[in-house]
Amino acid sequence: MNRFAVISDVHSNLEALTAVLSEISKKNIRKIFFLGDAVGYGSDPEECVKLLKKSCENPCLGNHDQAIFDTSCLDYFNEYARNAILWTVKNISDDCIEYLKSMKIIYKLKRENICTVHSSPREPDKWSYLLTLKDIEQGFQYFDEKICFVGHSHMPFIAERSPAGSIELRRENPAMCSASRYIVNAGSVGQPRDGDPRACYIAVANDSIEIVRVKYDIEKTQQKMLKAELPSFLIERLSKGI
Repeated sequence: MNRFAVISDVHSNLEALTAVLSEISKKNIRKIFFLGDAVGYGSDPEECVKLLKKSCENPCLGNHDQAIFDTSCLDYFNEYARNAILWTVKNISDDCIEYLKSMKIIYKLKRENICTVHSSPREPDKWSYLLTLKDIEQGFQYFDEKICFVGHSHMPFIAERSPAGSIELRRENPAMCSASRYIVNAGSVGQPRDGDPRACYIAVANDSIEIVRVKYDIEKTQQKMLKAELPSFLIERLSKGI
């Protein structure tokens, strides 16, 4: 398996995205897959979309990305997310919107033997979450590749399914077993929710999967969001990673 990185849920956080891409470059990783939600919540949608377009392969569509060009999706958003999307629509170019429209819901990549999707390999356009062991167990039935990478929940994990069918959840960095299959949540670059405010991404190299955390200038991001008059709840939660 080639060396590559997987990133997800940037949510218009330019400082976090820049820090993560810099860290990936230091590891001499050239291939980056993106799992969706380029926009929403943060104050730099245009810059983040352009940087993702330049840096990433096979970008997946996220629910916040879809909401930019399909406002019927806003019915399912909470007040904070809805307000941020409405702000984003006014602060993003038509070219970037077209790029979001071009994103696919799911990829099956034979060369890397991976599946990439924003939410779940099961009904990926329904934006369901993989939160419980039952959710994860069902998810394994909907892809044939060795690894399925997901985002959406902003909470990283590595789920290993043995040949016998047992599933073990890990939040550290295991060596991959040749006979096992995996579902890996890449966490969030721009808005982590696992209690760690640092940006998160996944690095894969041959037989290992690594959950990587990266510090970034949270205060700068918060000041820009404050200036943009985005919801205070979205601003404050960045410091706590919730």
